[in-house]
Amino acid sequence: MDRELVIVLDFGGQYNQLIARRVRECNVYCEVHPYTLSLDKIREMNPKGIIFTGGPNSVYGEDSPRCPKEIFEMGIPILGICYGSQLMSYMLGGSVKTAPVSEYGKTEVAVDTESALFKNVSPSTICWMSHTDYIEKAPEKFKITAHTPVCPVAGMENAEKKLYAVQFHPEVMHTQEGTKMLSNFVYDICGCTGDWKMDSFVETTIRQIREKVGDGKVLCALSGGVDSSVAAVLLSKAVGKQLTCVFVDHGLLRKNEGDEVEAVFGPDGQYDLNFIRVNAQERFYSKLAGVSDPEKKRKIIGEEFIRVFEEEAKKIGAVDFLVQGTIYPDVIESGLGKSAVIKSHHNVGGLPDCVDFKEIIEPLRLLFKDEVRRAGLELGIPEYLVYRQPFPGPGLGVRIVGEVTPEKVRIVQDADAIYREELAKAGCDKGLGQFFAALTNMRSVGVMGDERTYDYAVALRAVITSDFMTAEAAEIPFDVLFKVMTRVINEVKGVNRVLYDLTSKPPGTIEFE
Repeated sequence: MDRELVIVLDFGGQYNQLIARRVRECNVYCEVHPYTLSLDKIREMNPKGIIFTGGPNSVYGEDSPRCPKEIFEMGIPILGICYGSQLMSYMLGGSVKTAPVSEYGKTEVAVDTESALFKNVSPSTICWMSHTDYIEKAPEKFKITAHTPVCPVAGMENAEKKLYAVQFHPEVMHTQEGTKMLSNFVYDICGCTGDWKMDSFVETTIRQIREKVGDGKVLCALSGGVDSSVAAVLLSKAVGKQLTCVFVDHGLLRKNEGDEVEAVFGPDGQYDLNFIRVNAQERFYSKLAGVSDPEKKRKIIGEEFIRVFEEEAKKIGAVDFLVQGTIYPDVIESGLGKSAVIKSHHNVGGLPDCVDFKEIIEPLRLLFKDEVRRAGLELGIPEYLVYRQPFPGPGLGVRIVGEVTPEKVRIVQDADAIYREELAKAGCDKGLGQFFAALTNMRSVGVMGDERTYDYAVALRAVITSDFMTAEAAEIPFDVLFKVMTRVINEVKGVNRVLYDLTSKPPGTIEFE
């Protein structure tokens, strides 16, 4: 697809995805790549701009990530953020030292509004700082464009060479005018026009799928979640009856969800799809027996998915392509390239080495979650499906800490159903990014009916997020939580304690495993 491109070079920062997401909010396409990306590859990609991420290292460390110095001579605008700014300074002759006073959190920063990066930004603006080292002295021919009382170079630039750097993080929401700064960079400095639009993505992707598939047969992994649903409808628009959607009920879905998926996509549903439901609950439970490690669980579930699809494909005969609803955060979090593995997603890092299909098609692989939703609306999928609660591919397998058993699945299904029902009754579900009940591996003593119990603790989770890359715990009213607790303990056999998870992302993830 011919489009403008800004690339993010990842130096190990926790906000690598978020930077790309914010750039795409400006209608400019952006991809994340490891800092080891070669100069030849960068030239081949022909980006309009490059952004260096932050990272946990010091530029003076022996193993600290570096890029070739020649990158600064390529004539491509560069924005360095946090570690990226320090690296730019260090490699171009400036001085980076351990700061006498570290800065963390919201900080008032004075900026030079004459700088193209800070056009229409307030002279004094709140930014998110997170650094121990700082730029003590800017390189020659660089102008200081921002500072704080304890950070002399919070921003710098060599406008002639289009090199810009900021010590703070413009990509996080806590930086009040960060989006404006990134917009200034991609439009005024990089010269982008903003050609990344969802309607053109859908139209182009449908055309590319038709060309790729030809008269081949396609098998789609349909879970009923947002990602796989959008992928299924996208493929249906492209190849029609050449597509068969296989819904594998692995026994790790939410309560009654298997029947709900079949009602939407099955023979009596609203889409003209070839639909097959495979009830494979016992098969998955058997494979997961005795397995507690979350990565092993993910990989087992991922491999079993593929094996089921292979078997179904043999029944259908001569299937050429497998379609999956992989999205961009799946790819990055699964540690492809040089990024650290956060967790293996069943449709990325969980795939077995040998798959019995000619090719795997992942039409949403380049999209973030909210972009997937926008694509769904472009395809005419009803809003209630598009804005459905996200659900992980491994399902309740990663909402049950420790070994997965049919009894534990029943417990978490029942508790989750009560939680969702009560939040909806109270109107608390509106505006939440994600909410669910999980089963901890902790058992504790309780008293019920004057008798001692030794049962499990259920943890409730609800987060507020705009992009699913960062999240804060939601403030659910206590009376609602109390009602959920009472119902769960009274109605769900095997539970005698209910907890509420206050952890943000980072340091935690939204899911438990």
